[in-house]
Amino acid sequence: MSQFQTLFNTIQLRTVPEAGVPLPVGNEPRTGEGGYSYWLGKLGAAQLGPIYLGKLGVASLIFGFFAIEIIGLNMWASVNWDPIQFARQLPWLALEPPGPEWGFTPFVPLAEGGWWIIAGFFLTTSILLWWARTFARAKALGLGNHVPWAFASAIFLYLVLGFIRPGLMGSWSEAVPFGIFPHLDWTAAFSIRYGNLFYNPFHALSITFLYGSTLLFAMHGATILATARYGSEREIEQSTDRGTATERGALFWRWTMGFNANMESIHRWAWWFAVLTTLTGGIGILLTGTVVDNWYLWAVEHHYAPSYPDSGTLDPSTVSLNPQPLPPGPPDTAVTASPVTPSVPAAPAPTN
Repeated sequence: MSQFQTLFNTIQLRTVPEAGVPLPVGNEPRTGEGGYSYWLGKLGAAQLGPIYLGKLGVASLIFGFFAIEIIGLNMWASVNWDPIQFARQLPWLALEPPGPEWGFTPFVPLAEGGWWIIAGFFLTTSILLWWARTFARAKALGLGNHVPWAFASAIFLYLVLGFIRPGLMGSWSEAVPFGIFPHLDWTAAFSIRYGNLFYNPFHALSITFLYGSTLLFAMHGATILATARYGSEREIEQSTDRGTATERGALFWRWTMGFNANMESIHRWAWWFAVLTTLTGGIGILLTGTVVDNWYLWAVEHHYAPSYPDSGTLDPSTVSLNPQPLPPGPPDTAVTASPVTPSVPAAPAPTN
């Protein structure tokens, strides 16, 4: 049986590695000559390299290395430097932020959370340097700034979780610990503490954009693969001069979903959905504890959620920390206690 082959499925291109456009004057040269990887070709482009890091890329990797070293060594120390236990318990190990008694001061003893602050500084510096690298690379290669601004949306959520919101709350203890399961535990406890994030409308928007972006990317990727035999990989050309691949793909989605997009608009749909996932999520976290103390009560008050029957359990957020004494009753209802006469023991009976 005949089998259709394209660069997107069976065929893997093997030729002289593509070095890319010439770099502007003043840029450092690319590292390596480039090569091909069979397994990378199963996922996407088979070519690996040449690599360009530049000064920003090297600095970002150095700061990131220090952050990972600090986190890893602290986790290792927490299991008495036992390599077997370190590997066994790694998903549960954590580097915790300072406790609430330290507030938001950066001067915290290392063993009390200072290592967390230092690791966070190095990691944040690494991320920001890599953002500057993406911006500089896009500008040097004549690209738009869509990649760095999408990256900035994710950085916004990261900064809200680890720096901006803890600063507004006045305590490092509001930040997220470093660790796999510990940060998931923090998320669950955070939701319970503030009345369930399910009632946070920005959280709902974030999940909508998250699932929506996965659907849009899957729809687009599937459409390109399905119409590859008609030249759909030449998306830029077909944005201005539609060919049969674009026509068939658009017709398919019009028939099946009523959704119509072209080679240009589908990428804007997907870009906005992905960017708004972290942007709305960051806004929802930022408002939690600073503006809204209990999302369920907020949702009931704004007719966003139903009011459930009373379970008899007191909500801590509705209990006053300084209860006022009850006013005294009217004088005519006061009961005066009569004096109690102490009992006198009876004299013993005389004996014969």
